[in-house]
Amino acid sequence: MLDTSFLIRLLKEDDPLHESAKAYYQHFLENNFVLYVSTVAVAEYCVKGELDQLPFECVRVVPFNLDHAEKAGSYASALYKARDNGQFTPEQRLIIPNDTKIFAQASSIDALYFVTADTKSSKAMDVLTKEKGFSVAHVDIHNPISTFSGSLF
Repeated sequence: MLDTSFLIRLLKEDDPLHESAKAYYQHFLENNFVLYVSTVAVAEYCVKGELDQLPFECVRVVPFNLDHAEKAGSYASALYKARDNGQFTPEQRLIIPNDTKIFAQASSIDALYFVTADTKSSKAMDVLTKEKGFSVAHVDIHNPISTFSGSLF
């Protein structure tokens, strides 16, 4: 599942993480990964970007539906509880309603990875793994592609 932050870096050539995003994207395509993007991420992207900029020819769009809404509510509840118990501090962020929606979709489609430039989202994912059995791995493009692919270069 490709996060909005990944898409922004992939499509914005002057972004410091652009080359990293391109390397991940190229790796995924060359190794026949099935790439997904949520309609929630599309909406976030369209705040400053245009719909026709997105690489729809290479990704599958996952519409947000009723099953996803139910799971997202459960995820948000677990994050609120963890925050209120002092186990999770979202660092000047709300309990990220859009992130929980995308996490719910990623889980529902059995995505293996959540690909993002949002380093802090791993904390929320850790809570969901512990509390809800969330099993999607956090892939942070701040790390070089070699840390993901296992290659030397």
